[in-house]
Amino acid sequence: QVQFVESGGGLVQPGGSLRLSCVASGIDFNLYAIDWYRQAAEKSREFVASITPGGVPTYADSAKGRFIVSRDNAKDTVYLEMNSLKPEDTAIYLCSAFVSGAFRWGQGTQVTVSS
Repeated sequence: QVQFVESGGGLVQPGGSLRLSCVASGIDFNLYAIDWYRQAAEKSREFVASITPGGVPTYADSAKGRFIVSRDNAKDTVYLEMNSLKPEDTAIYLCSAFVSGAFRWGQGTQVTVSS
């Protein structure tokens, strides 16, 4: 059974930082690109960042220069380091991979940026 478990969200002030984690199970982690998405209240889910099995990252324009995606294949874990956070970054952050013909999603972790 494919499963993703996100953690690390919370309440942070504008300008602050958070590090999210996504632990995968049920897949050969080394073979899959892993994506981070976010969904704010009453908005569509949007792409944030992705990382290939070899560690090559891709970022949405909103994340460039502030977020860093990385992975530890030995721990089946992908990280999203978020810096210089803004109120508009408030959302549920989810990780995902395309496995066996379908996108698989975690439950997400809530990030709230507010003073």
